Parts: sequence; C-alpha cells; structure tokens
Amino acid sequence: MDTTNVETQAPVITLTDAAVKEIKRLINVQGIEEGGLRLGVKGGGCSGLSYTINFDDKIGQYDQVYEINGVKVIIDTKSAIYLQGTQLDYQKDLMGGNFKFLNPNANKTCGCGESFSA
Repeated sequence: MDTTNVETQAPVITLTDAAVKEIKRLINVQGIEEGGLRLGVKGGGCSGLSYTINFDDKIGQYDQVYEINGVKVIIDTKSAIYLQGTQLDYQKDLMGGNFKFLNPNANKTCGCGESFSA
C-alpha cells in the first residue's frame, strides 16, 4: 500500500480509545497486514445519508489518509466534507458492540444512528 499521501494536517475525524482498541482487535482477528479503516458517507438510509465503515487496502487519488494512534484511516474527499469534526466511538452493551459516529454536522439522525442528514 502506498503511504506517500498520509496527511500531516489535523485529521478530519478522531477516534476514541475504545474505537482504536476495537479496530486494532479486528485487524488482528482478520489478519489484515496492509491497508486501513475506510470511513465514508453515501446516499441512503432513513435520514438521507449513511455512514460506511470497512477495511480497504486501496488508496485512491482523492483519498485523505491519517495515522491516528497506530490506526490508518482512509476517507474520500467527498465524505470528508460530511465527516469533518466527527468522533468515532465504540460502545459495548449486553447485546454486543457497535461503532458510533458522533457527528457535529448532522442536523438529524435516525434512531439506529447509522444515517443522518446534514
């Protein structure tokens, strides 16, 4: 994976310690050796926009790449507009665990927290 376009400016998104810990655990369990966590936004969901989260080993020309506490985070330029200032958290409860986006740009979110409008 090309690491020449790792951003030196402040990241678009921050990760809580719980999110970093869970991301590193998932990377280890899945045996991922290259790439990083890709975060994004796409059209859809009950509020108009949905968050996307997955692992990716491809970095596009218009991607922004950040190294946050040992985790490589990849965000495409279009998604960065909607994610600016967002914090990614990981919360665990009796039903399991899930990542939660705390997005200051969201005017409205749905009950599940997976979609929003800006």
